[in-house]
Amino acid sequence: MKKILIADDNTELRENIAEFMAEAGYYTEFASNGKEAAAKAADTDFDVVLLDMLMPVMRGAEALTEIKKTRPAAKVIVMTAFSSIENAVEIIKKGASDYIVKPFRIEQLLTIVRREIEESGFERDIINIDLDRVFNCLSNPIRRNIIKFLHRSKEMRFMELNRELKMDDHTKLVFHLKILREAGISTQDKNKNYMLTHEGLRVFQCLSIIENYLA
Repeated sequence: MKKILIADDNTELRENIAEFMAEAGYYTEFASNGKEAAAKAADTDFDVVLLDMLMPVMRGAEALTEIKKTRPAAKVIVMTAFSSIENAVEIIKKGASDYIVKPFRIEQLLTIVRREIEESGFERDIINIDLDRVFNCLSNPIRRNIIKFLHRSKEMRFMELNRELKMDDHTKLVFHLKILREAGISTQDKNKNYMLTHEGLRVFQCLSIIENYLA
């Protein structure tokens, strides 16, 4: 279960956010001031920290700096009542992944949280992937579509893929399947069904995130 730290001195807002996040399947903890938020973030590796800018004891900007010292990879979403280009730039410079302006709809906040968690997973996966090989595979739209079809159908025979891709030249499909297989992205079972490997599934996830960001 993904863990979220909600740092805000407004008790009602904290509880409302926590209730909504719990319904979405997340585990939550609270902090009522910046110092408490920095301490909790140091002790626990939260997937996302929701950080209010105006809090007692230690302000959000100071807490953000402390959190990034102990958890440099932490995804911190700043909650602020001040909306300006200057404030946004300053927040990002200090290490925030994103920010949301109060008052906001909690559904909007949940969308940002989900995106940051997806991006975090992408960053972890991509460390263990041969980027040159992967980008070579993804550079061709036919290979991208093969990956999508195999993910959707779990396994497909050669002619099924050919029908989906509407390819007249079978040798082209053989060529692209060979590249995916040599890259470790796809494989065949004893019945000659094509399917994605474990690395292929991770590549599909990366492809989905990239396409979502470009959409």
